Amino acid sequence: MASRYSKYKIINNNSELLCEKRGVKNIRQYETPYIYNPTVADRASLRTTNYLWKYGDRFYQLAEQYYQSPTFWWVIALYNGYMTEADIRAGDVIAIPLNLEEALKVLRVY
Repeated sequence: MASRYSKYKIINNNSELLCEKRGVKNIRQYETPYIYNPTVADRASLRTTNYLWKYGDRFYQLAEQYYQSPTFWWVIALYNGYMTEADIRAGDVIAIPLNLEEALKVLRVY
């Protein structure tokens, strides 16, 4: 699987303010990605499982359990509209997309 950044351009940022503070002439960085919020139709196209959030749960642990990689924690978070675990309370039900590749397509990341 390719890097999630592979479709983004690398930009040379030569902002005086930014570069002067760091003592460099320019900084190479990826362009800002567009974050897509899936529509109801997008969500309906994916098979998901419901998960009852418990005290101590973490997105990275669920990603390891369902995708065999903690690095895809953000798929579960973004799909459910949460950016951090602090936004979820014990007893909340979240949906976990079961097919990672299909979820990445729906989220328009790849």
